[in-house]
Amino acid sequence: MDTFGTFFKVTLFGESHGPAVGAVIDGVPPGLPIEAGDFARAILRRKTGTGKTGVSARQEDDIPEILGGVYNGCTTGAPLAVMFRNRGQRPEDYEALEQIPRPGHADFTASVKYNYFNDPRGGGHFSGRLTLPLVAAGVVALKALEAVVAGKGDVSMPALRPAIHAEVVEIGGESGKEGMERIIGDCVASGDSVGGIVECRAAGIPAGLGEPFFDSVESLISHAVFAIPGIRGIEFGDGFNAARMRGSEHNDPFIDSSGHTSKNGSGGINGGISNGNEICFRVAVKPPSSIAKAQETFDFVNDRMTVLETGGRHDACIALRIPPVLEAVTAIVLADLVMAAGCR
Repeated sequence: MDTFGTFFKVTLFGESHGPAVGAVIDGVPPGLPIEAGDFARAILRRKTGTGKTGVSARQEDDIPEILGGVYNGCTTGAPLAVMFRNRGQRPEDYEALEQIPRPGHADFTASVKYNYFNDPRGGGHFSGRLTLPLVAAGVVALKALEAVVAGKGDVSMPALRPAIHAEVVEIGGESGKEGMERIIGDCVASGDSVGGIVECRAAGIPAGLGEPFFDSVESLISHAVFAIPGIRGIEFGDGFNAARMRGSEHNDPFIDSSGHTSKNGSGGINGGISNGNEICFRVAVKPPSSIAKAQETFDFVNDRMTVLETGGRHDACIALRIPPVLEAVTAIVLADLVMAAGCR
C-alpha cells in the first residue's frame, strides 16, 4: 500500500516523470499554523541539482502547492494535500530500460507486479523522487507532534520539545569527512556508486509510547524507514554490536526517577516502549542501482545477455540525501504514536 499510519496517516502519489508527486495527510490537528515556506529548509536539504558532488543533476523547482486542509494559514482538521510539480523530466533517458531492467533496481519487480502497466520512466512510483512529498509530510508531522506534546492538541502529554536530527556517519566504510568525499569523488569519476550509513536521533520524546509486540516503536519506525528507497538495514542503540557484548556492558543503569540512564545501549526503547531517553537508530543505505559503469545483464526482449550502461542524471551516493527523509519518517511515526497514546 501507499499509505502509512493509523491516527496520523500519510498517502503518497505520483511518479518520477509524471505531472507531479505529492502526499495526502490525514489526522492533522486543526489550528496548526502552516504555509508553503515552512517546507523550504527540509526540501532544500534533500534537493537535487544543488551542485553537491555525488548528487543527481536533475533540476526541479520543488515548490509545494497546498491543495487542501489549510485555511487562513492554519490547518483545518481536514486531510492536508501537498503537491510538487515535476518539471525536469527527461524520459528519453529511460527508453532502453523497458527491455533491459537495471540490476538492483525495482524496474523488473514493478513490471511483474503491475503486469507491465507501470510507468518505467525514472523508476516511476518507485523513484527516490517520492521522498520529496515524504519530507513534506514529515514537516507537518513535526508540527503536529510539537503541538500535541506541548498539550495544544486533543491529546495531553508532558511539555517536552521533540528534536529529531539525522546525519551521514559513514560512506563506503569511511567515517571521516575527507575519506567520505574522496570515495564519492572516485565513484563519480569512474561512473560507479557507493552506499553509506545514516544515524537518526530523536530527543524530547516521552516514555510510554508504543506497544509490546507488533506495534513496538522499533517495528513502526522500521516499517516507515523501509519506505525510503535504498534502505537495506536498521539497528537501534548498540544494534548488532549487542550480539558481541555482555549484559554488564549492554545494560543501561538508571540515574534518576524519570527513567534517564547513564548510557543508551537500548536506543531509547525497552520492550517496544519508549523509555524517555533519546531514540537512536542507524540505517544502511545501498549504492544507487543506476550507474554508468558497464554491467552484464539480461535483455528481456531479445532473450540474451547484454551490456548495460545507464545514462541520465543519477546520484552516486543517495545516502547524502537520506537525512531529511529519515527525520521525516521518524516524525510521522512519533506523531502517530503520540496520537495513539491519547486514544487508550
